[in-house]
Amino acid sequence: MSTAGAVDERLAPTSLFRRLLGRPELGAVVGAAAVFVFFSFAAPSFLQASSLSTILYSASTIGIMAVPVALLMIGGEFDLSAGVMVTTSALLSSMFSYQMTANVWVGVGVSLLVTLAIGFFNGFMLTRTKLPSFIITLGTFLMLTGLNLGFTKLISGSVSTKTIADMEGFSSARALFASQWNVGSVTLKVTILWWLALVAVATWILLRTRAGNWIFAVGGGADAARATGVPVVKTRIGLYMGVALCAWISGQHILFSFDVVQSGEGVGNEFLYIIAAVIGGCLMTGGYGSAIGSAVGAFIFGMTSNGIVYAQWNPDWFKFFLGAMLLLATLLNAWVRKRAEAK
Repeated sequence: MSTAGAVDERLAPTSLFRRLLGRPELGAVVGAAAVFVFFSFAAPSFLQASSLSTILYSASTIGIMAVPVALLMIGGEFDLSAGVMVTTSALLSSMFSYQMTANVWVGVGVSLLVTLAIGFFNGFMLTRTKLPSFIITLGTFLMLTGLNLGFTKLISGSVSTKTIADMEGFSSARALFASQWNVGSVTLKVTILWWLALVAVATWILLRTRAGNWIFAVGGGADAARATGVPVVKTRIGLYMGVALCAWISGQHILFSFDVVQSGEGVGNEFLYIIAAVIGGCLMTGGYGSAIGSAVGAFIFGMTSNGIVYAQWNPDWFKFFLGAMLLLATLLNAWVRKRAEAK
C-alpha cells in the first residue's frame, strides 16, 4: 500500500480545543466557574468590589504556598511542615530583631537563611534516609510546632512575640511584604503581586527550563529519571527549599501585617495548600499538574471560604459547607480530566 502523502500523526496540527482539554488546570477552571456562579446566586454581596478584594487576598495567602507545594507534588513528594514553617519564619524575624539587633532587616535576613536550612533539611533527610516524605515532614512539623511555642514562651514570656513596629526598617519591610493600595473601590494587597509573580516564575520553570523537565521526570519515577541522568537528589532538595522560600515570604507578610506573631499559628494550613494543588490538577502520585492550576485552586478556596460568610450561613456548619464545596470542585476537576484524557 502506498504511503505517499500520508502525514505522521505526531506531526499533525492539534486544535486549540484539544490542547485545552489536555491542560491539567482545565478541571479547576470549570470548578472555579461553577463555584463563582453558585455564590453569585447564594450571596448577593459576593459580587461587590469589596468582596472581590477579600476573596483575592484570601486566595493569595493560600496561593503563595500552593505554588511550591504544587511543584513538590508534581515531583512526587509532600511537605506537612509547610504550615508551621510559615509561623517559624515570622517568629525568627520578630524575635531575632527584638533581642539581637536594632534593625528588622537583619532579623528578616536571618529568618531567610534558617527557613531555607529547614527546607534543605527536609530534602536532605528524604534523599538520605529513603523514608517517605510523609514521615520526614511530619517529624519536622512536630519539631517546629514545639520549637515555635517553647522558644516564644522562653524568650518573650508569652505565646506571642513583642512588638517591633518602632524598630528601624519596619516601614520599608512592611511596604515590601504587607502594603496595600486602592484601585477605585477595590483594595489590593501586595500578596496578590507576590502570588502572581510566583505563579509566573513556577510556570516558566515547569514549561521552559531543564529543571522543569527534571521535576516531571522525578515525579513520574525517580529510578527511571536517575537512569536518564536526572539529578534526583538536587531536584528534591531544590523543591523543598522552594517551599521554604515561599514560607518565608508568607511569614514576613504575617509579621509585618500584624506586628506580632502568635506561636500557635499555621497548624493545619499545610492541608489547605495541598487541597489547592489537588483541586488545581496535581496528582497525588506525582508527575502531573501545573502552577496555574494551583492558583485556580487557591482562588476556589478564597471564593468558597468567603462565599459561605457572605451567604450568612450558620457558622456551626462552616467547615461542612467548606469541605463539601471543595470536594465537589475536586470531583468535577477529576471528571473533566478523565474526559480530556479520553479524547
